[in-house]
Amino acid sequence: MTEQNDQVIRVAQIGVGYWGPNLLRNLMVNPQLIVKAVADLEEDRRVFVKTNYPTVTVESDPEAIIEDPDVDAVVIATPVSTHYDLAMRCVESGKHVLVEKPMATQVSQIEDIARVANNNNLVAMVGHTFLFNQAVRYVKDLIDRGELGDIRYIYSQRVNLGRIRNDVDAMWNLAPHDVSIIQYWLGDIEPLSINRIGMDYVQEGINDVVFLNVIYPNDVMAHIHVSWLDPQKVRKITVVGSKKMVIYDDMAENKIAIFDKGIDPLAVLGSNMDFDDPSVTQFNHRSGDVVFPQISWKEPLKEEIAHFASCIIHEEKCITDTQHALRVVDILSRT
Repeated sequence: MTEQNDQVIRVAQIGVGYWGPNLLRNLMVNPQLIVKAVADLEEDRRVFVKTNYPTVTVESDPEAIIEDPDVDAVVIATPVSTHYDLAMRCVESGKHVLVEKPMATQVSQIEDIARVANNNNLVAMVGHTFLFNQAVRYVKDLIDRGELGDIRYIYSQRVNLGRIRNDVDAMWNLAPHDVSIIQYWLGDIEPLSINRIGMDYVQEGINDVVFLNVIYPNDVMAHIHVSWLDPQKVRKITVVGSKKMVIYDDMAENKIAIFDKGIDPLAVLGSNMDFDDPSVTQFNHRSGDVVFPQISWKEPLKEEIAHFASCIIHEEKCITDTQHALRVVDILSRT
């Protein structure tokens, strides 16, 4: 790997399929990156790159990128089943990696990537793009500052009548987003229990709809519903706290709605003229204002790529490092 004295990273990308063009576009405009090469097995994808980015070398074999000593970092956007092998070969050859979610499908595989990356002083990052969404970060700040009180439960919906895949099921395709967001909000704590219920309606052995239930310490519950067989496109997470509640709706114009709502116990007058008589329970249904905070828009993927570059050049702490990737995959694989 070359030294970063000039503060510019020579990067390559493997895979330019469904999500790959978005990654490549953001790699090209980042001033700290020089895109040296792109590899894809499909001829039409290579033509796409040659047509739109004529300065970039296009390869049909990813091995050309892995063996290139002038490549400092590699972005991997290939089918999930190939993530582990490609990431391992990249870090073993001394290259930083940004791997599309999930980083791998087994905890032991991520541990392998982490071990080699740490030994070689490399950044190994997973592409959980929603953690670079300004609305998601706004909710994180609310939770960390105690604005919501004690978190009681969180539930999410990520459903659509959308793109059906045959390489992964709906859970592995969609739930990594919500699991990573919830883990980020809760500080990457380890769950106490995980339960999954799914069904394969369209393709045998590939669940089209999944309900995932996670119990965390301090009686925090999380419920995640993912499906690609739903009549509406929904991208919504609700957080219920003891003080306030928040809805993060990625499809809405106002991404965040903060509800000053809750149920509070009332002080009750006892027979001895003292309050808070434990033998009588009464509650106040609190319903205050609903606030829609103004959140400045920044493209999350652009922020993610910038973070990857900063982690390499400035040794910034990576918020989607192998430990975060491991926790997400652990939750998904333990079901």
